[in-house]
Amino acid sequence: MTTPPAGNKLKHESKNPIQVALIDNFKRQAATFLRIVGPKTVLDLGCGEGFMLDAMLRAGIDAEFTGIDLSETALHEARLRLGDRATLEHADARQLVSDGRTFDMVMMLEVLEHIPDPAQMFPILKKLARNHVLLSVPHEPFFRGLNFLRGQHFTRFGNHPEHINLWGRRSFFEFIEPHFEVLASPIVFPWTMVLARPRR
Repeated sequence: MTTPPAGNKLKHESKNPIQVALIDNFKRQAATFLRIVGPKTVLDLGCGEGFMLDAMLRAGIDAEFTGIDLSETALHEARLRLGDRATLEHADARQLVSDGRTFDMVMMLEVLEHIPDPAQMFPILKKLARNHVLLSVPHEPFFRGLNFLRGQHFTRFGNHPEHINLWGRRSFFEFIEPHFEVLASPIVFPWTMVLARPRR
């Protein structure tokens, strides 16, 4: 349910200057939200190889970070990258709910587009997040358009083969708003990033 995309490592380690600039902007905006909200505990749900956790730590965010993922391979690399700066666990989010664990903020970045039934995550996120969630998905059709122009996934008109859910900004807001109050969503091209509060 929370396994990151196979291309996550390639995306974050790209040498393409445009892609580097876009991802750096994505990381800066996420760090800005964390500074504004000031969570003491943060869960990165589907942390993959730990790139976002590393970025938040390098940005000087003062919080206790936990990352979970279903991929042992990705977690191995995350442990090499992060050392003891974050707690990393091979776990399913439902396991954390069963254990009664909660966090001030839950980040779920670039994961929902991979889940066959993404709405199943809403009750889980609402139980895990005491105060805020930080969510992101590709902003379509622009994300696919950039891939197409770069010759990526050409026969699929730019759509990544692991992306089974596609949202524009408005459709993503409509999808989450029954469950989360959207507090902010700046333009973080080519992604939609949302800071929100769970509706109780």
